[in-house]
Amino acid sequence: MELEMASQQNKKSKYLSSTIEKTKTGICGFDEITFGGLPKNRPTLIVGGIGTGKTFMSMHFLLNGVNQFQENGVFMTFEEKTTELVSNFSNFNVDIDELVKNKKLYFEHLHIAQYEMHESGKYNIDGLFVRIEHAMNTINAKRIVLDSLDTLFTNLDINMLRNEFKKLFFWLKEKNITAVITAEQGDIYLTRLGLEENVADCVIELTNRVVNQISTRRLRIMKYRGSFHANNEYPFIIDNEGMNVFPIATNLIEYDISNQRVSSGIKNLDSMFDNKGFFVGSSVLISGSAGTGKTSLASFFAKSNCEDNKKCLFCAFEESSKQIVRNMKSIGIDLEKYGSSNKLIFYYARPTLQNLELHFMRIKALIEIEKPDVIILDPITNLMTEGPNSDVRSMLTRFIDFLKTQQISVMFTAAITLKSVAINPSDEGISSMVDTWLMVEDIVTENKRNRIIYILKSRGMPHSKDVKAFVISNEGIDIYELDKIENPSKLENKRNGAVLNRNIK
Repeated sequence: MELEMASQQNKKSKYLSSTIEKTKTGICGFDEITFGGLPKNRPTLIVGGIGTGKTFMSMHFLLNGVNQFQENGVFMTFEEKTTELVSNFSNFNVDIDELVKNKKLYFEHLHIAQYEMHESGKYNIDGLFVRIEHAMNTINAKRIVLDSLDTLFTNLDINMLRNEFKKLFFWLKEKNITAVITAEQGDIYLTRLGLEENVADCVIELTNRVVNQISTRRLRIMKYRGSFHANNEYPFIIDNEGMNVFPIATNLIEYDISNQRVSSGIKNLDSMFDNKGFFVGSSVLISGSAGTGKTSLASFFAKSNCEDNKKCLFCAFEESSKQIVRNMKSIGIDLEKYGSSNKLIFYYARPTLQNLELHFMRIKALIEIEKPDVIILDPITNLMTEGPNSDVRSMLTRFIDFLKTQQISVMFTAAITLKSVAINPSDEGISSMVDTWLMVEDIVTENKRNRIIYILKSRGMPHSKDVKAFVISNEGIDIYELDKIENPSKLENKRNGAVLNRNIK
């Protein structure tokens, strides 16, 4: 049933998205959720409150038009002066003054007094058309932004303004230019005037919400005439690289799969997976309570891949990279040398710095730069703030799907136990999404704390059903068969590290 619905949705999206021409924005993630960008030669409205990113998105649209699609652009502002506007975007890694000099961009600040638009009891904005057309012709523009256009019509008669807005939007269509208009969010209507959203062909809403003292910008496409579009809210970030939207997959994703294997880095652990390890491009979860050795297992996985001349991205949300490097030396792993050779890249961030989705957007951006073969996230549970379980599951599903499309193997560690799954349903949601689930536990017998490891599931491959002893020493990690040991509780520390006193029957 799901496959049939997905097929119908794909057919629908292909049909609707092809009924009108579109202009690519070049904004990462945005052209995906609009199936091609903004409506070409039609007006688009971007509405939002203060600080939601309206002006930034509009400027990004123009700059990408020049740099990526060779389309010149006009930016008309009705609020900020052009000098202030250019100064605000000085950290955008683009020489705006040079683009203006080469007639790729055109900036103009318009301030038209109300008496200039009032003639014999009627409002007239023909003067605005003259200014816009002059700017367009000066640089042969294909894109235009009218920023804070609503400020031009504050306190004017709404009934008369409706006709003037229609007149402006129809005029822009006749000029065959792709237009973006920004407006402040209203208290009663979507915009302060309640007019622009009715005549625009596409309406985009930007919001900035604070949850658990963490701010998140979100984007939603409210209207798109003549085209199918995704309906959900999408988190986005703004930095000196531009705007980045994190799309939610609306269709079932088909991607290539691999039958090749990648080693866990521990020979006896690979033996639990038919002596071959994990599938390339699969997702692996190592869960257990604190102190069970999850990070140690992940570090051996990183070491093995680096030695195989693969690149590993290690995302740490609990310990700093320097702390991990120091601690792993105590079990015989020198991660520092792999970092020096750029085979191992660390991403370290405090979980409280931003919400879960924005962390993954940062990681996604890093993936596109570094092109890693494997990724480690340690521990994923530190990122999970209070919130609906469906949100956590949705975000992880999107991220895992993205990694699968890139054929990137991912290893998660998580403070999840079988007891915690019964208490917190979101824990079970995480484990159900991964391909392989390993559990490490502590058992206490005769006043000694010992570790065990076992596989709860591993899709598509034969795997061991046995519970095995799991030992960490200064020589590394070893795994032994419990059923071959006379008394598994007698795990004694030797001077060369913790080893099993194996009294084989």
